[in-house]
Amino acid sequence: MLYICCMQEEIDKLTQQAKEQYKENKKFLERLRQKPPKKLDVLMQDLHEKTFDQIDCLECANCCKTTAPIITDRDTERIAKHLKMKAVDFEKKYVTVDNDGDQVFKNTPCEFLASDNYCLIYNVRPKACSEYPHTNRKRFHQLNHVTLANTSICPATLKIVEKLKEQFGVLNKKEKQR
Repeated sequence: MLYICCMQEEIDKLTQQAKEQYKENKKFLERLRQKPPKKLDVLMQDLHEKTFDQIDCLECANCCKTTAPIITDRDTERIAKHLKMKAVDFEKKYVTVDNDGDQVFKNTPCEFLASDNYCLIYNVRPKACSEYPHTNRKRFHQLNHVTLANTSICPATLKIVEKLKEQFGVLNKKEKQR
């Protein structure tokens, strides 16, 4: 487990490692996207579970501190109801449209992140939050751009990509020899 006292140091190391490995990880994930191995999703589920058995998100919460999740209309309705607000008022107060045209939370860190890294709206959090970092989703190979971006945000994602590269290391060496 990572410990709170060391968390910022770990996040700084993660960011540096993700930068150093960006090209390598991009190439690897692109190769997976183009030619996904059989049972990749089963492997990803296993890697995801094993990694999150070792990492406690509450010790990190870097995603909540640095990333504005996409907010769907359903998310807006659900969260607004939970907060006893009208959806339109919730949107005015908390939501904006980003450069991609997606609705996202206005502020980072997330306004619903408590000082102990607990989510104040956890039971009704946005779908993007509940699925983050998307490493156990079906058709994982289609999310390589998301996974690549998440390697610099989420320690678990970088560890999962590293483990995945280890799994296919022999295959990659053979490909390099061709």
